[in-house]
Amino acid sequence: MSITKLDQLLEVVKSKGRKRLVAAYANDEHTIEAVYNAVQAGIVDATLVGDEATIANVCQAHGFDMSKFRIVQEADENKAGAVAVGLINKGEGDVLMKGLLSTDKYMRAILNKETGLMPGPKAVLSHVTVIETPKYHKLIVCGDVAIIPAPDLNQKIAITNYLIKTAQSLQIEKPKVALLAATEQMLPAMQACVDAAIIAKMADRGQIKGAFVDGPLGLDVAINQESAQIKKLNSTVAGDADCLLFPNIETGNVFYKSNTKLAGGELGAMVMGAKVPCVLTSRGDSAKTKMYSIALAAISAK
Repeated sequence: MSITKLDQLLEVVKSKGRKRLVAAYANDEHTIEAVYNAVQAGIVDATLVGDEATIANVCQAHGFDMSKFRIVQEADENKAGAVAVGLINKGEGDVLMKGLLSTDKYMRAILNKETGLMPGPKAVLSHVTVIETPKYHKLIVCGDVAIIPAPDLNQKIAITNYLIKTAQSLQIEKPKVALLAATEQMLPAMQACVDAAIIAKMADRGQIKGAFVDGPLGLDVAINQESAQIKKLNSTVAGDADCLLFPNIETGNVFYKSNTKLAGGELGAMVMGAKVPCVLTSRGDSAKTKMYSIALAAISAK
């Protein structure tokens, strides 16, 4: 049975055994709280890389048992990212998490050609977000909203496969993937339509496996059955999409922020394409969002 709520994700991941999480520069209250809750819930064992005195102060202020963590002292933000990645490379972690360090420094540590987490020179890193919104009947797995500004065809193929893999980890046996554009019409002058049509045909021919894939689709027909019926669109995906592939970062970023800031949605998010899932949330995200993100990465980890 597929997971349709983020709280269900927490319950399922608990049953799969603890993963080992390494948090980079975990000096902030939200990160420590989220990781502590994940440890208490039986989802992960955790290593916090950061300033031990700062971590101790946060734990004392909130009544967290500091002994629940392994602490690796590194007070420098840049070095903390590298140390955390190094622990993953040594086999001491299954999931990486961003703490208080900025996204560019976190990504720099992951992308470092000599000491980072890239499995090869052609690997594609992409941000996958799972959104629970009150206006939709199930979770929405979508990307990319945070890393690739204008994905080319090869990057979109990689993102499509990441969306499928994530949806399958949510126990959706054969997810429905909508390749979004401004219209469901096939317009050769619109690159999003061309890329979507190519990827959809690749799926038809078995080059992309494990999902129903269709596009180009407008957002309305992708997630609204009435719109699909009015427009007489015959599609397995239309009106019931599990996954949304955005044509560019602006589209994806506005979509997820609209859902969380205007529609009361909640989310979990991670980076895929590295050696391990990498939790990437905003420094301003709540402990709850970070907890869901930890759970998402844990259920996706090998």
